[in-house]
Amino acid sequence: MIKVEGLTKKFPTVLALDHISFECRDGEVFGLLGPNGAGKTTTIRSILSILTPTEGRIEVDGVDVATKPEYVKERIGAVLEDNGIYDRLTAYENVAFFGELKGMKKTRLQERIESLFALLEMEEYASTRAGTFSKGMKQKVAVARALVSDPPVLVLDEPTAGLDVLTKRVVLKFVKLQRESGKCVLYSTHIMSEAEEVCDKIAIIHKGRIRAIGSVDDLRKMTGKGRLEDAFVELVKNE
Repeated sequence: MIKVEGLTKKFPTVLALDHISFECRDGEVFGLLGPNGAGKTTTIRSILSILTPTEGRIEVDGVDVATKPEYVKERIGAVLEDNGIYDRLTAYENVAFFGELKGMKKTRLQERIESLFALLEMEEYASTRAGTFSKGMKQKVAVARALVSDPPVLVLDEPTAGLDVLTKRVVLKFVKLQRESGKCVLYSTHIMSEAEEVCDKIAIIHKGRIRAIGSVDDLRKMTGKGRLEDAFVELVKNE
């Protein structure tokens, strides 16, 4: 569902991405694993057509992002670091508003919200204004909003950053459910344990370049290391 070929992004003083390529398929969680500043967010913003690549090609569902960005946006549900939740609206209203923008019928929208709120354990604050929410509560709203129209592709940029342990567990469980439902999930993180737990394949990205791609077992075999963290260090230590 997502195909990236030779993606390069140059800013005036920085080469943020240097000819990276990967594929993320249906029924798969594909991880972009790297430290802050590695190029993960630039990659995601390019896929979402927020940024225009300097070089390279991105396809979603076989469609070129550069030529049909609006079509591609309809196919993707995205959770970004700046979740943009409206503080004056309730959790329910935040998600419903987004569903209405997507043209969802009222009955279907209500059913979908109720299902998502149950899965994300949000029922108790569905009618509470978001201005009073913790970061974790707002993140759950952002996840529900991204999935309300049931898009086939889910893009998550550091979705558990700053969350408490219980909220993090709920989000990770939800990601696994999306994979089981056949969705294509691109998961950006710098947390090794999360990548190890939820990702079927991982691209290790460092200083704008992909150093290796494979399953956790593949990366261990490449480096001869038993832990993903040690494999990561081995792959990037000379850069």
